[in-house]
Amino acid sequence: MAGKYSKEIMPVEVQRRIEQEEKLNILDVRENNEWESGHIHGAKHIPLGFISERHKELDPQKEIIVVCRSGNRSGLACEHLESLGYKVVNMAGGMSEWNGDIEFGK
Repeated sequence: MAGKYSKEIMPVEVQRRIEQEEKLNILDVRENNEWESGHIHGAKHIPLGFISERHKELDPQKEIIVVCRSGNRSGLACEHLESLGYKVVNMAGGMSEWNGDIEFGK
């Protein structure tokens, strides 16, 4: 898997935390067309290529669960964000392994 980062979480655990109404900070780093085809409700969308210029939109004090299609791009995003001091967790398997509810569109 790409990226060297500290933490990983399985999609089923993210889903369980959402179902328990825990307030999560989810960052989806997929491209626009992937985002529009289905994403986790409440996630923030910043495509991987824009992380460097838009990372200040994120709260460095809160844990951020980073998501992509399979876990590779989110791993790269985690590596970069962690180097900037963010508390990040990579969702292993990405949306390919997600069985929870999804939202469509922008």
